[in-house]
Amino acid sequence: MTFFKQFVRWLRRLGVVVLVLLTFYFTLMAYHQLKPLPPGISHASPVYQTDNVEFFRDLTHHADDERHVDQEIFDQVERMIERADDFIVIDNFMVNGLVNDPSEDYPQLSDNLVDQLVRKRDANPDMPIVFISDAINSGYGSYPAEWLDRLRDADIDVVISNLTPLRDSTPVYSSLWRMGPQWLGDLGGEWWPNPFLEKGPKFNLGGYLDMFNIKANHRKVVITERTALVASANAHDESGFHENVAFEIDGPIIADLLHAEQAVIDLGDSGIQLPSYTPPEEPATGELSLQYTTERQTLHNVLDTIEQAGEDDELWLAMYYLADREVVNALTDAARRRAQVSLILDPNKKAFGRKKSGLPNRPVVEELMENTDGEVRVRWYDVEVEEFHPKMMMLRQANQSTIISGSTNFTSRNLDNYNLEASLMISGPNDADVMREVDDYFLMLWHNEGGDYTLEADEYQNILSEWQRVLYGVQAYLKLTTY
Repeated sequence: MTFFKQFVRWLRRLGVVVLVLLTFYFTLMAYHQLKPLPPGISHASPVYQTDNVEFFRDLTHHADDERHVDQEIFDQVERMIERADDFIVIDNFMVNGLVNDPSEDYPQLSDNLVDQLVRKRDANPDMPIVFISDAINSGYGSYPAEWLDRLRDADIDVVISNLTPLRDSTPVYSSLWRMGPQWLGDLGGEWWPNPFLEKGPKFNLGGYLDMFNIKANHRKVVITERTALVASANAHDESGFHENVAFEIDGPIIADLLHAEQAVIDLGDSGIQLPSYTPPEEPATGELSLQYTTERQTLHNVLDTIEQAGEDDELWLAMYYLADREVVNALTDAARRRAQVSLILDPNKKAFGRKKSGLPNRPVVEELMENTDGEVRVRWYDVEVEEFHPKMMMLRQANQSTIISGSTNFTSRNLDNYNLEASLMISGPNDADVMREVDDYFLMLWHNEGGDYTLEADEYQNILSEWQRVLYGVQAYLKLTTY
């Protein structure tokens, strides 16, 4: 009887401990989902008027067993760096030359960018040059970030974004991580397999545990005193054949981009202060309206734009990931209003050189087709080693068009204040150069003008299985995804 009483007493004490831990766990989870955002995060600039917006795109297509590559974006980045006199600020998610298959002869985007910045530093020892990036380049602290270290060695300021102050995008896991593992360092040697590179440098356990928070500084911007570029492209060799888009802008909006980048720097303790920018004295004028947004502010513009799509309007998407529920529902409603909704999507069959199961795009396409009786039109980009990587939407109405584009996939992770993201909204008359160029871009891909770019929806939808839809639903509900 004495033993039984002791056992019951022990169970009660264990129950109290478990209750305390669970209370702490769920309190932590709630707080890091709802806590205030750091200053400057989720920023929307004023709306500016301009005539100066330029469109650039990288395209790869395959014909007669040959790869045809037409790249523009990093050529323009090179010209921007060359022309800069006062400062250069770059925020780019990935900058490394590690690849799964060296035989593919990927473009050396990382080496070219780093080498040019080093040469620029050598020629301009006092010019402020700042490179902001993500911990993915070092395996979340598991191994040296070789390309970033080369910048540091050249006396260029490098900032690895501290994302811990942001809200948790994977709360079921991140709440556990915050209860202990985040304080334990690397937790052992580098012997864990690299999840991105089959023969890449090994991860340590701390890096693995950090990675599962699935947070990213996902921005891709280049800023000088002359112009700024907002893109979907990474300076990452294995991404060198990806299809991407970018827009170059100038004028007073440059100050807003610098403000948003200073907010990212201030998440950590580097103490780096970006240079100030003095816009031209004359007021900005022009036929195009231009706004810069980060994080969730982009979602507001996306939903507002889709809601404007009415009968006979054209709503185009070129997208790597499409999964955000608010966006999917808004597209469904637009199609029911008899707007012509046309999607060009990546089939999600690979990422970082690894095979994927078609999530999230294939189940989302199935849902959109079912819920609109097939009114939503879909074509898949015909990818091989690359990914269809733009993040762009265009609403074309009778007299005016609106473009939203940048680093932001249309997913909750990218649109709901979890990742750091950057986007532009451009509005203006249909006959403006940038509107005609983007319209031509969509039509060229849709109709395969001058190349084999896209495939019919059935090319991948006819192999969609029920388990993919179930898995997609479970992952999205528990937020255990990269989307």
